[in-house]
Amino acid sequence: MTSIQAATAAELADWDEGAVDAPGGHVYQSRAWAEHRVAAGWTADHLRFDDGFRALALRRPFDVIGGSSAYLPRGPISAGEPVERTAERLAAIVDHLAEQDVAVVASDAEIAAATGYGARLEAIGFAPIEEIQPSRHRISLPLTGRASDDVFGGIAKSTRQRIKKAEKDGTVVVRHDGRVAPDGVGDGFTRPVEPTQIALDRFYSLLLETGERLQFSFGPREAFLAWWSAAHRAGHLILLEARTADDSVQAGLVLYRHGERLSTVHSGDHADARRDHPGALHLLRWRAIELALREGRAEMDLGGVDVAGARREPTEDEPMWGLYQHKRSFGGEWLELTGAHERVLDANRYRVGRLASKAARLLRRG
Repeated sequence: MTSIQAATAAELADWDEGAVDAPGGHVYQSRAWAEHRVAAGWTADHLRFDDGFRALALRRPFDVIGGSSAYLPRGPISAGEPVERTAERLAAIVDHLAEQDVAVVASDAEIAAATGYGARLEAIGFAPIEEIQPSRHRISLPLTGRASDDVFGGIAKSTRQRIKKAEKDGTVVVRHDGRVAPDGVGDGFTRPVEPTQIALDRFYSLLLETGERLQFSFGPREAFLAWWSAAHRAGHLILLEARTADDSVQAGLVLYRHGERLSTVHSGDHADARRDHPGALHLLRWRAIELALREGRAEMDLGGVDVAGARREPTEDEPMWGLYQHKRSFGGEWLELTGAHERVLDANRYRVGRLASKAARLLRRG
């Protein structure tokens, strides 16, 4: 295994090309995400192997006792390499971080469980943990070698009908995308007529409403808006809005652009939209799929619906069942991923550090 060093200023200039746009890349390995986490108190290590491979590690100090924990957000990326190689790279990163007094390293690369990556992680001392991100698995729609008509034909009949009805009723999809000019949004999309910041703020409110229905919650508005805005400016985030003929926003969808795919990150709609404009969210997802096809993506990642704690496909009596059925209606397939793992390097420091940090947070709140 080649050696690891901190990326130089010149290497940081094109960091995202190797960490985000590369096969298996992820937005959470980007410079924008690193800067966002640094603002929240983390230290960002942009690590570069001699062969050019890149990995972002975030370190958070333990209060009082010193040392830190480390997290490779959705990393190390696969980069099109065999899982054996990815595991070797992770082991080398752990050794590098250990020299910086790190007591524990967490990793949650999005690599399919069927590859055997989990066994490779266990072989280098990692153990499974509860997810750091909202979902472990995802609903995946393969796109390689497929034409738009073929993909549309694979969508459930009722979903196709709702898409066509929404179009017929005059629903349009507004595209906020940092990689294209407002007048270059392309066929099937409408240019934005207001600043993206306003649209993102409105979308956050829509997410809160949706979360109440589906029994999930979100963090502070300011933190979400700060990150979304930074990711949009970097060209990593796309916001799609469904506007009806009366110019009211009925649904929204946030996508990440990375690796070989577009990924659904958040979706939301008004409760009454499901009655009055039942095809709004369906049209949004179809436009996202069309965009993925247009960009030559190998996959449309429809996002996660797994049940927290159990981390499995939802059943009919659970709140996520409706969303699961909705995503499956687009031809998506359940894709089981390896999930989050951690390796403890100093058990005593890790245990005491967690207790000290928790106590410090409680004191600050008080």
